[in-house]
Amino acid sequence: MKDLSEQDLARNIPLAAAAFAGEKRVVRVGTATIGGEPLVVMAGPCAVEDEAMTVEIARAVKAAGATMLRGGAFKPLTFPYRNGHTFELGEVGLRFLRQAGDEAGLPVVTECTDVRQLDLVARYADMIQIGARNAQNFPLLTEAGRLRKPVLLKRGFGMSLRDWLGAAEYVLVEGNPNVVLGERGIVAPHTHHPQSRFIVDLQVVPAVREYSHLPIIVDPSHSTFRRAYVAPVARAAVAIGADGIIVDVHPRPEEAAVDPLQALDYDAFGALMRDLRGIAAVVGRTL
Repeated sequence: MKDLSEQDLARNIPLAAAAFAGEKRVVRVGTATIGGEPLVVMAGPCAVEDEAMTVEIARAVKAAGATMLRGGAFKPLTFPYRNGHTFELGEVGLRFLRQAGDEAGLPVVTECTDVRQLDLVARYADMIQIGARNAQNFPLLTEAGRLRKPVLLKRGFGMSLRDWLGAAEYVLVEGNPNVVLGERGIVAPHTHHPQSRFIVDLQVVPAVREYSHLPIIVDPSHSTFRRAYVAPVARAAVAIGADGIIVDVHPRPEEAAVDPLQALDYDAFGALMRDLRGIAAVVGRTL
């Protein structure tokens, strides 16, 4: 694995490199901004389950201070088997997200898992998420760049910062400057708990600051896969300089269709938001 070099910054990732913009980029997604003084909090269900619940969650997270609604209509899973509990709603789910976002007054971010879905997802979403499993799906990155819609690019499980910024370059070179990086954990030889699948690389936040002008957020839900770890990692992410978080919220987490071990309920999310406001004030940010 190579470290970033001066040659990389000049020739391989000139658009993602810090010197390109001369200052930190601010990405605007509807009413939300990512990379400026305000922190962004993207919150919502891991998987969209039904219309009423999606609207309820959107209103609840907005009331607690969230600035964007997240939710999955297309869900890439580790294994191919699905059932009545583990499912994806596709375009129906996209419609539910759009309605919930509009009713709550929140911009919507959702994942596109296939280049063939891109135009469909773009019709409903304000921001397109490229997930960790697709972080080096270069045709998907290229087409997302051509759409000019803001992109949340999550880090692949084994990607170095060099690889990650190289993936961002695929979007940027197509003329789309609105890329936000999302740290969601990297694979390590061991984890701290059988259900904690990834290690959160918090030091990548200041490393991105050193080498790139792109904003960076942290996903404490999918990285830890453990509810008790979500709030501590989220607090640490804001303290170390991340531009925000993306977090799973569900009214009854233990009944969530996908990843029930990591979602926060409304009370826990509200408590986390109160903590983040205090930390934000200390580090010169607002929420």
